[in-house]
Amino acid sequence: LVQLTASGGDSVQTGGSLRLSCAVSGSISRITSDYTHITWFRQAPGKEREGVAVFFTGAGDTYYADSVQGRFTASRDNAKNTLYLQMNNLQPEDTANYYCAAGRPPLRFDPSGYRFWSQGTQVTVSA
Repeated sequence: LVQLTASGGDSVQTGGSLRLSCAVSGSISRITSDYTHITWFRQAPGKEREGVAVFFTGAGDTYYADSVQGRFTASRDNAKNTLYLQMNNLQPEDTANYYCAAGRPPLRFDPSGYRFWSQGTQVTVSA
């Protein structure tokens, strides 16, 4: 059983930064061998869940949604079994509940393709 725990959400002003963490129970090496994608999603009130950043476990590279490209950076620390999402120059439209998820989706940002989800961590950006 894989358990993901997201943390690091907070309230910041426009232009501020936050770093979200996604702690993986057990070995991150095992989850990265079983699942091709570890992805950060977000969901704002009244909106659909949207993909933000993908960490491809095989190649070790990343992919970002256009809305966050150049501002967000995904990374991982195998020794700590943790993935991170560094978010810079935050804007009010980044306000949402953020989740990390692991799976083998046919489409990178299709939530139905992810098997394991963290609870959400709230990010609020004020103007």
